[in-house]
Amino acid sequence: MSQDGYTLFIGDKNLYSWSLRPWIAMKHCGIPFAEERIRLRQPESREAILRHSPSGKVPALKANGLVVFDSLAILEYLAERHPELRLWPRDEEARALARSVSAEMHSGFVTLRNDMSMELLARLPTPPISDELARDISRIVAIWRETRTKHGAGGPFLFGAFSNADAMYAPVATRFRTYGMDLAAFGDDGTAASYAETILALPEMAEWTEGAEAEIRARKAG
Repeated sequence: MSQDGYTLFIGDKNLYSWSLRPWIAMKHCGIPFAEERIRLRQPESREAILRHSPSGKVPALKANGLVVFDSLAILEYLAERHPELRLWPRDEEARALARSVSAEMHSGFVTLRNDMSMELLARLPTPPISDELARDISRIVAIWRETRTKHGAGGPFLFGAFSNADAMYAPVATRFRTYGMDLAAFGDDGTAASYAETILALPEMAEWTEGAEAEIRARKAG
């Protein structure tokens, strides 16, 4: 366990986008934590997860006897416990929008999740673009353009400084890269593509990618 009492239980780094969200927030903001990975899609996976998460899912954050077992709930908890990090924007309007678009990512974009599943290390053919998938991608492009235009003047992230909203959308940037998406075809004026590049260039994303590569090597060796 970390010196602050945090242990984050996550799934496979190559395949599991939900785990990336709190992980990248904690890494980027310098919140120390111990990392425990549970390999998913194995016969023993659910039993192993249930030892740490009552929902039977990861990510789960253990903190001094408390278990927080949902990605967005973890981000909310961290924002409350570390107000100095400003994981939500300071401005009231920006904060409300950040929470709204984060909740939209948490509960929506089902077609994108199904048709463009996370496979971090792969470079795959662009899938057939159904009307539903086009709507999902266009909406994400619009969110990134709106937040950057209205609230992004203070830095390269959706609301200027890094926030929980960036943690929620970070895996989407990896999916767009994996499937070679041309965001201009979905109304991007360059804002969304530039933002995706910002996320992918983060040192924390490089560290997560290195972890995914190590998992693959260990699986092949074992």
